[in-house]
Amino acid sequence: MQSLRTTTGAALVSLAIGLSPLAAAAQETVELNMATPWAGGHWLEIGAKKYAEIVDQMTDGRVKINVFPAGALGPALKVTESVQMGIADMGHAWGGYDWSVDRTSAMFAGWPGGPNPEEYMMWLYNGNGLTLWKEWRDDVFDVVAIPCGVTETEIFMHAHKAVRTVEDLQGLKLRTSSAWAEIAPKLGVSTVILPGSEVFSALERQVVDAIEWGGPGGNMQEGFDKIAPYMMMPGVHSRAAVHDCIYNKAAWERIPEKDQGLLEMAGKLAMLESYLGYAKMDIAAYEAMKKDSPAEMVQVDDSLVKAVGEASREWAVEQSGDNEWFKRVYEDQAAFLDSISGLAEFRFAPGAR
Repeated sequence: MQSLRTTTGAALVSLAIGLSPLAAAAQETVELNMATPWAGGHWLEIGAKKYAEIVDQMTDGRVKINVFPAGALGPALKVTESVQMGIADMGHAWGGYDWSVDRTSAMFAGWPGGPNPEEYMMWLYNGNGLTLWKEWRDDVFDVVAIPCGVTETEIFMHAHKAVRTVEDLQGLKLRTSSAWAEIAPKLGVSTVILPGSEVFSALERQVVDAIEWGGPGGNMQEGFDKIAPYMMMPGVHSRAAVHDCIYNKAAWERIPEKDQGLLEMAGKLAMLESYLGYAKMDIAAYEAMKKDSPAEMVQVDDSLVKAVGEASREWAVEQSGDNEWFKRVYEDQAAFLDSISGLAEFRFAPGAR
Protein backbone atom coordinates (compact mmCIF):
# COMPACT_ATOMS: atom_id res chain seq x y z
CA MET A 1 0.00 0.00 0.00
CA GLN A 2 1.51 3.30 -1.02
CA SER A 3 -0.49 6.04 0.59
CA LEU A 4 2.10 8.79 0.31
CA ARG A 5 1.36 10.68 -2.88
CA THR A 6 2.38 13.93 -4.46
CA THR A 7 -0.31 16.21 -5.80
CA THR A 8 0.96 17.59 -9.10
CA GLY A 9 -2.17 19.16 -10.55
CA ALA A 10 -1.23 22.64 -9.44
CA ALA A 11 2.21 22.26 -11.01
CA LEU A 12 0.73 21.15 -14.34
CA VAL A 13 -1.67 24.07 -14.39
CA SER A 14 1.18 26.45 -13.61
CA LEU A 15 3.26 25.08 -16.47
CA ALA A 16 0.29 25.39 -18.81
CA ILE A 17 0.02 29.11 -18.10
CA GLY A 18 3.72 29.70 -18.39
CA LEU A 19 5.04 29.59 -14.81
CA SER A 20 8.47 28.08 -14.19
CA PRO A 21 8.87 24.47 -13.04
CA LEU A 22 10.33 25.76 -9.76
CA ALA A 23 7.23 27.82 -9.05
CA ALA A 24 5.05 24.83 -9.89
CA ALA A 25 7.06 22.54 -7.61
CA ALA A 26 6.50 24.94 -4.75
CA GLN A 27 2.82 24.07 -4.90
CA GLU A 28 3.33 20.31 -4.48
CA THR A 29 1.72 18.67 -1.46
CA VAL A 30 3.03 15.56 0.28
CA GLU A 31 0.27 13.58 1.95
CA LEU A 32 1.02 11.10 4.74
CA ASN A 33 -1.23 8.59 6.47
CA MET A 34 -0.53 8.25 10.20
CA ALA A 35 -1.36 5.09 12.17
CA THR A 36 -2.03 5.44 15.90
CA PRO A 37 -2.74 3.08 18.80
CA TRP A 38 -5.44 5.43 20.10
CA ALA A 39 -9.16 4.87 19.56
CA GLY A 40 -9.88 8.40 20.80
CA GLY A 41 -9.33 10.61 23.83
CA HIS A 42 -6.53 12.96 24.75
CA TRP A 43 -3.64 10.89 23.34
CA LEU A 44 -5.27 11.18 19.92
CA GLU A 45 -6.38 14.81 20.27
CA ILE A 46 -3.54 16.40 22.29
CA GLY A 47 -0.98 14.05 20.78
CA ALA A 48 -1.34 12.79 17.20
CA LYS A 49 -3.77 15.36 15.83
CA LYS A 50 -1.94 18.26 17.43
CA TYR A 51 1.32 17.23 15.72
CA ALA A 52 -0.49 16.98 12.37
CA GLU A 53 -1.98 20.43 12.90
CA ILE A 54 1.41 21.96 13.71
CA VAL A 55 3.01 20.33 10.65
CA ASP A 56 0.29 21.74 8.41
CA GLN A 57 0.82 25.23 9.80
CA MET A 58 4.62 25.15 9.69
CA THR A 59 4.83 23.84 6.12
CA ASP A 60 2.05 26.11 4.81
CA GLY A 61 0.10 23.01 3.86
CA ARG A 62 2.91 21.37 1.85
CA VAL A 63 2.84 18.36 4.20
CA LYS A 64 -0.59 16.97 5.10
CA ILE A 65 -0.94 14.27 7.74
CA ASN A 66 -4.11 12.22 7.82
CA VAL A 67 -4.53 10.82 11.35
CA PHE A 68 -6.23 7.43 11.64
CA PRO A 69 -7.56 5.91 14.89
CA ALA A 70 -6.47 2.56 16.31
CA GLY A 71 -6.88 -0.40 13.98
CA ALA A 72 -7.53 1.57 10.80
CA LEU A 73 -3.98 1.11 9.47
CA GLY A 74 -2.83 -2.20 10.96
CA PRO A 75 -3.19 -3.60 14.50
CA ALA A 76 -3.52 -0.99 17.24
CA LEU A 77 -0.56 -2.27 19.24
CA LYS A 78 1.72 -2.75 16.21
CA VAL A 79 2.02 0.79 14.90
CA THR A 80 5.79 0.50 14.52
CA GLU A 81 5.44 -2.68 12.48
CA SER A 82 2.80 -1.05 10.24
CA VAL A 83 5.19 1.83 9.56
CA GLN A 84 8.13 -0.50 8.91
CA MET A 85 6.10 -2.44 6.35
CA GLY A 86 4.76 0.66 4.62
CA ILE A 87 1.15 -0.07 5.56
CA ALA A 88 1.25 3.42 7.07
CA ASP A 89 3.56 6.23 6.01
CA MET A 90 4.08 7.20 9.62
CA GLY A 91 2.81 6.56 13.12
CA HIS A 92 2.19 8.19 16.49
CA ALA A 93 3.97 5.68 18.69
CA TRP A 94 4.61 4.79 22.32
CA GLY A 95 7.71 2.72 23.03
CA GLY A 96 5.88 0.57 25.56
CA TYR A 97 4.10 -1.20 22.71
CA ASP A 98 7.51 -2.25 21.33
CA TRP A 99 8.42 -3.79 24.67
CA SER A 100 8.57 -7.36 23.35
CA VAL A 101 11.07 -6.38 20.67
CA ASP A 102 13.53 -4.48 22.87
CA ARG A 103 13.38 -3.61 26.58
CA THR A 104 15.23 -0.38 25.78
CA SER A 105 11.81 0.98 24.88
CA ALA A 106 11.18 1.44 28.63
CA MET A 107 13.79 4.20 28.76
CA PHE A 108 11.56 6.27 26.48
CA ALA A 109 8.14 4.78 27.31
CA GLY A 110 8.39 5.72 30.99
CA TRP A 111 9.60 3.57 33.84
CA PRO A 112 9.78 3.86 37.65
CA GLY A 113 13.39 5.01 37.64
CA GLY A 114 12.93 7.44 34.79
CA PRO A 115 12.55 11.19 34.33
CA ASN A 116 9.51 13.34 35.05
CA PRO A 117 8.10 15.43 32.14
CA GLU A 118 10.48 18.37 32.61
CA GLU A 119 13.49 16.07 33.00
CA TYR A 120 12.59 14.14 29.84
CA MET A 121 12.60 17.32 27.79
CA MET A 122 15.90 18.39 29.34
CA TRP A 123 17.50 15.01 28.60
CA LEU A 124 16.27 15.10 25.00
CA TYR A 125 17.27 18.66 24.15
CA ASN A 126 20.05 19.51 26.62
CA GLY A 127 21.57 16.04 26.80
CA ASN A 128 22.08 13.04 24.52
CA GLY A 129 18.53 11.70 24.67
CA LEU A 130 17.43 12.87 21.21
CA THR A 131 20.50 11.48 19.46
CA LEU A 132 20.25 8.15 21.26
CA TRP A 133 16.54 7.89 20.53
CA LYS A 134 17.00 8.46 16.79
CA GLU A 135 19.90 6.02 16.56
CA TRP A 136 18.01 3.36 18.52
CA ARG A 137 14.84 3.63 16.42
CA ASP A 138 16.92 3.50 13.23
CA ASP A 139 19.06 0.56 14.29
CA VAL A 140 16.43 -1.65 15.93
CA PHE A 141 13.25 -0.69 14.02
CA ASP A 142 14.49 0.86 10.75
CA VAL A 143 12.31 3.98 11.05
CA VAL A 144 12.96 7.71 11.32
CA ALA A 145 11.87 9.00 14.74
CA ILE A 146 10.93 12.46 15.97
CA PRO A 147 9.87 12.83 19.64
CA CYS A 148 6.53 14.64 19.50
CA GLY A 149 4.88 14.54 22.92
CA VAL A 150 5.59 14.17 26.63
CA THR A 151 2.97 12.69 28.95
CA GLU A 152 2.10 13.46 32.53
CA THR A 153 2.95 11.65 35.74
CA GLU A 154 0.27 9.01 36.19
CA ILE A 155 -1.98 8.08 39.10
CA PHE A 156 -0.19 5.23 40.89
CA MET A 157 -3.26 3.00 40.91
CA HIS A 158 -7.00 2.71 41.39
CA ALA A 159 -7.66 -0.20 43.73
CA HIS A 160 -10.13 -2.09 45.86
CA LYS A 161 -7.74 -1.84 48.81
CA ALA A 162 -5.62 0.98 50.16
CA VAL A 163 -1.90 0.81 49.37
CA ARG A 164 0.49 2.89 51.42
CA THR A 165 3.52 0.68 52.10
CA VAL A 166 5.46 -2.14 50.48
CA GLU A 167 3.65 -4.54 52.81
CA ASP A 168 0.35 -3.49 51.21
CA LEU A 169 1.68 -4.59 47.82
CA GLN A 170 2.12 -8.22 48.85
CA GLY A 171 -0.12 -10.43 46.73
CA LEU A 172 -1.81 -7.48 45.01
CA LYS A 173 -3.15 -8.46 41.58
CA LEU A 174 -2.35 -5.47 39.37
CA ARG A 175 -3.10 -4.70 35.73
CA THR A 176 -0.08 -2.92 34.26
CA SER A 177 2.32 -2.89 31.31
CA SER A 178 5.89 -2.23 30.17
CA ALA A 179 8.74 -2.10 32.72
CA TRP A 180 6.50 -1.96 35.80
CA ALA A 181 5.12 -5.38 34.87
CA GLU A 182 8.58 -6.83 35.58
CA ILE A 183 9.63 -4.55 38.42
CA ALA A 184 6.48 -4.75 40.55
CA PRO A 185 6.84 -8.52 41.17
CA LYS A 186 10.13 -7.77 42.94
CA LEU A 187 7.93 -6.04 45.55
CA GLY A 188 5.42 -8.87 45.88
CA VAL A 189 2.90 -7.80 43.24
CA SER A 190 1.21 -10.23 40.85
CA THR A 191 0.98 -8.43 37.49
CA VAL A 192 -1.56 -8.97 34.72
CA ILE A 193 -1.27 -7.68 31.15
CA LEU A 194 -4.61 -6.66 29.64
CA PRO A 195 -5.54 -4.68 26.52
CA GLY A 196 -7.01 -1.25 27.18
CA SER A 197 -10.53 -2.35 26.22
CA GLU A 198 -10.62 -4.81 29.14
CA VAL A 199 -9.18 -2.65 31.93
CA PHE A 200 -12.41 -1.05 33.17
CA SER A 201 -14.38 -4.30 33.32
CA ALA A 202 -11.51 -6.17 35.01
CA LEU A 203 -11.37 -3.56 37.79
CA GLU A 204 -15.14 -3.31 38.09
CA ARG A 205 -15.61 -7.10 38.36
CA GLN A 206 -12.56 -7.36 40.64
CA VAL A 207 -10.79 -9.70 38.26
CA VAL A 208 -7.82 -7.60 39.38
CA ASP A 209 -7.32 -5.76 42.66
CA ALA A 210 -5.90 -2.65 41.06
CA ILE A 211 -5.04 -1.00 37.76
CA GLU A 212 -2.78 1.77 36.52
CA TRP A 213 -3.69 3.78 33.44
CA GLY A 214 -2.83 7.46 33.11
CA GLY A 215 -3.03 10.86 34.73
CA PRO A 216 -6.07 12.41 36.45
CA GLY A 217 -7.58 13.70 33.20
CA GLY A 218 -7.57 10.39 31.37
CA ASN A 219 -8.53 8.38 34.42
CA MET A 220 -11.49 10.60 35.23
CA GLN A 221 -12.72 10.20 31.65
CA GLU A 222 -12.52 6.43 32.07
CA GLY A 223 -14.38 6.56 35.41
CA PHE A 224 -11.99 4.36 37.38
CA ASP A 225 -12.58 6.38 40.56
CA LYS A 226 -16.28 5.47 40.40
CA ILE A 227 -15.69 1.70 40.56
CA ALA A 228 -12.74 1.41 42.96
CA PRO A 229 -12.79 2.99 46.44
CA TYR A 230 -9.09 3.98 46.61
CA MET A 231 -6.86 6.11 44.40
CA MET A 232 -3.13 6.05 45.18
CA MET A 233 -0.58 8.78 44.40
CA PRO A 234 1.98 9.79 43.23
CA GLY A 235 2.66 7.73 40.11
CA VAL A 236 6.01 6.26 41.08
CA HIS A 237 5.58 3.55 38.43
CA SER A 238 5.50 6.09 35.56
CA ARG A 239 6.75 9.60 36.25
CA ALA A 240 6.32 10.47 32.55
CA ALA A 241 6.70 9.03 29.07
CA VAL A 242 7.41 10.32 25.59
CA HIS A 243 5.60 9.67 22.33
CA ASP A 244 7.41 9.73 19.03
CA CYS A 245 6.25 10.32 15.49
CA ILE A 246 7.92 7.65 13.38
CA TYR A 247 8.27 7.67 9.61
CA ASN A 248 8.70 4.91 7.06
CA LYS A 249 12.10 5.59 5.48
CA ALA A 250 10.82 5.55 1.91
CA ALA A 251 8.10 8.03 2.86
CA TRP A 252 10.61 10.24 4.69
CA GLU A 253 12.95 10.38 1.69
CA ARG A 254 10.17 11.77 -0.50
CA ILE A 255 9.76 14.80 1.76
CA PRO A 256 11.86 17.83 0.70
CA GLU A 257 14.85 18.45 2.96
CA LYS A 258 13.56 21.85 4.07
CA ASP A 259 10.26 20.33 5.16
CA GLN A 260 12.05 17.48 6.93
CA GLY A 261 13.65 20.16 9.10
CA LEU A 262 10.25 21.70 9.76
CA LEU A 263 8.85 18.30 10.79
CA GLU A 264 11.66 18.09 13.35
CA MET A 265 10.76 21.54 14.67
CA ALA A 266 7.10 20.56 14.75
CA GLY A 267 7.98 17.66 17.04
CA LYS A 268 9.68 19.98 19.49
CA LEU A 269 6.70 22.35 19.50
CA ALA A 270 4.33 19.39 19.95
CA MET A 271 6.33 18.41 23.03
CA LEU A 272 5.58 21.80 24.56
CA GLU A 273 1.93 21.71 23.48
CA SER A 274 1.41 18.26 24.98
CA TYR A 275 3.17 19.21 28.23
CA LEU A 276 0.95 22.25 28.67
CA GLY A 277 -2.17 20.43 27.47
CA TYR A 278 -1.82 17.50 29.86
CA ALA A 279 -1.03 19.82 32.76
CA LYS A 280 -4.14 21.91 32.13
CA MET A 281 -6.37 18.86 31.74
CA ASP A 282 -4.95 17.04 34.78
CA ILE A 283 -5.19 20.01 37.14
CA ALA A 284 -8.84 20.52 36.25
CA ALA A 285 -9.62 16.81 36.58
CA TYR A 286 -7.78 16.45 39.87
CA GLU A 287 -9.65 19.35 41.43
CA ALA A 288 -12.93 17.90 40.19
CA MET A 289 -12.12 14.50 41.65
CA LYS A 290 -11.15 15.99 45.01
CA LYS A 291 -14.55 17.62 45.12
CA ASP A 292 -16.84 14.95 43.68
CA SER A 293 -15.11 11.57 43.48
CA PRO A 294 -16.34 8.83 45.84
CA ALA A 295 -12.80 7.39 45.95
CA GLU A 296 -10.47 8.06 48.87
CA MET A 297 -7.21 9.70 47.76
CA VAL A 298 -4.19 8.05 49.35
CA GLN A 299 -0.61 9.35 49.41
CA VAL A 300 1.84 6.45 49.55
CA ASP A 301 4.60 6.41 52.17
CA ASP A 302 8.11 7.58 51.31
CA SER A 303 9.31 4.08 52.18
CA LEU A 304 7.34 2.68 49.22
CA VAL A 305 8.75 5.31 46.87
CA LYS A 306 12.25 4.40 47.99
CA ALA A 307 11.61 0.67 47.59
CA VAL A 308 10.29 1.17 44.05
CA GLY A 309 13.41 3.15 43.18
CA GLU A 310 15.72 0.44 44.48
CA ALA A 311 13.84 -2.33 42.67
CA SER A 312 13.91 -0.27 39.46
CA ARG A 313 17.67 0.23 39.57
CA GLU A 314 18.15 -3.48 40.24
CA TRP A 315 16.00 -4.33 37.22
CA ALA A 316 17.85 -1.84 34.99
CA VAL A 317 21.23 -3.33 35.91
CA GLU A 318 19.87 -6.79 35.05
CA GLN A 319 18.68 -5.59 31.64
CA SER A 320 22.01 -3.91 30.96
CA GLY A 321 23.82 -7.21 31.37
CA ASP A 322 22.78 -8.61 27.99
CA ASN A 323 21.36 -5.66 26.05
CA GLU A 324 23.95 -3.21 24.78
CA TRP A 325 21.36 -0.65 23.65
CA PHE A 326 19.64 -0.74 27.02
CA LYS A 327 22.94 -0.32 28.84
CA ARG A 328 23.96 2.61 26.68
CA VAL A 329 20.67 4.50 27.04
CA TYR A 330 20.16 3.70 30.73
CA GLU A 331 23.64 4.81 31.75
CA ASP A 332 23.34 8.05 29.78
CA GLN A 333 19.89 8.81 31.20
CA ALA A 334 20.99 8.04 34.76
CA ALA A 335 24.09 10.21 34.42
CA PHE A 336 22.06 13.11 33.07
CA LEU A 337 19.53 12.89 35.90
CA ASP A 338 22.40 12.96 38.39
CA SER A 339 23.86 16.00 36.65
CA ILE A 340 20.69 18.07 37.14
CA SER A 341 20.09 17.09 40.77
CA GLY A 342 21.10 20.61 41.80
CA LEU A 343 17.83 21.92 40.38
CA ALA A 344 16.05 20.59 43.47
CA GLU A 345 18.28 22.76 45.67
CA PHE A 346 17.43 26.15 44.18
CA ARG A 347 14.15 25.68 42.30
CA PHE A 348 10.60 24.96 43.43
CA ALA A 349 8.75 21.99 42.01
CA PRO A 350 5.70 22.96 39.87
CA GLY A 351 2.83 23.71 42.22
CA ALA A 352 4.99 23.86 45.36
CA ARG A 353 4.11 26.96 47.41
